[in-house]
Amino acid sequence: MEISVIKIGNSKGIRLSKTILERYNIKDTVDLILEKGQIVIKPIPTPRKGWELAFKEMAEKGDDHLLIDDVFEDENLDEWK
Repeated sequence: MEISVIKIGNSKGIRLSKTILERYNIKDTVDLILEKGQIVIKPIPTPRKGWELAFKEMAEKGDDHLLIDDVFEDENLDEWK
């Protein structure tokens, strides 16, 4: 695909169409990789995408209990005061 390099202030840039942005899930930032005479633009994946829904489903199923106690029997909490 051939696209034009355009002037943006004192710099130059490229414009990506809405279709490309949606297809490759490109949001506000991308990873720019310079390698072997090529420039590769990769979307940065959204960390923890879908976790909110997964946690909600776990809670509904009663699957959100601790696997280990958050305070151990021999732990001395007075040390932290």
